Amino acid sequence: MTADMTVTDRGAADAPILPERGLRQFQEEGFTVVRGLFGNDEIDRLCDRFATLHAAGPVPGHFAPHPSDSDPLRAYPRVMQPHEIDELSLRVLLDARLRGVLEVLLGEEVLAAQSMFYFKPPGARGQALHQDNFYLRVEPGTCVAAWIACDVIDRENGGLEVVPGTHAMELFCPELADEEVSFAREYVAPPAGLAAVPVDMEPGDVLFFNGSLVHGSQPNRTGDRFRRSFIGHYVGRSAERIGAYYRTLSMSGDRVALEESEGAGPCGSEFAPSGPH
Repeated sequence: MTADMTVTDRGAADAPILPERGLRQFQEEGFTVVRGLFGNDEIDRLCDRFATLHAAGPVPGHFAPHPSDSDPLRAYPRVMQPHEIDELSLRVLLDARLRGVLEVLLGEEVLAAQSMFYFKPPGARGQALHQDNFYLRVEPGTCVAAWIACDVIDRENGGLEVVPGTHAMELFCPELADEEVSFAREYVAPPAGLAAVPVDMEPGDVLFFNGSLVHGSQPNRTGDRFRRSFIGHYVGRSAERIGAYYRTLSMSGDRVALEESEGAGPCGSEFAPSGPH
């Protein structure tokens, strides 16, 4: 499949999943949103599964909830690499619809590198502006994220913000983020003349964005709304190196080992917990 093609959904009378304008936006601005890629029933099942995982308690190496903690992100931490412990998460990560869009965006066969699930409960801090490939260290090239909205997502509950055009720039050296509003330490200031813009989404929408795109989120300022999302990171088959944390799979689920790159780590280095827990 070549990069000048669009993806069509054979089950919807060849209606385009990724219209030509979406591909152009991705190429020119570094991101695009495919609306309603997943159905409400699929999103409900995904949210129910993570509610069950959370209720079951810690899973070493993936997440460690502390339900009585006053910090919402300690009570509802993000789940790292859930596809390694949960079959539904693996199916979502390797979903054929995502694969179809990603192959157009990357212009080649795709490998899955990471999954995450964010609960982002009311009162939770956001994640300061950053670039994903600062952590994945894909070489050559970069990664692409598929960010699946699992709730109505807007500015009030800490939806994503992106800085269009930064995908064409090199990785920036981050500054130290404000711990009061960001759970992650790294912060990349928008380059001169550019600004972050919000991306409002509905459940089932998917935001695809380039690994060099500067993006982040504000705190969830609501009193009763979660901002749940499932995220996959992907690389092109031509990638040769990636951080050791990212165990790449073909979209058929087979392990495809890449050489290890330097300086990589989990996506978003968290501030060390403070105070008693």
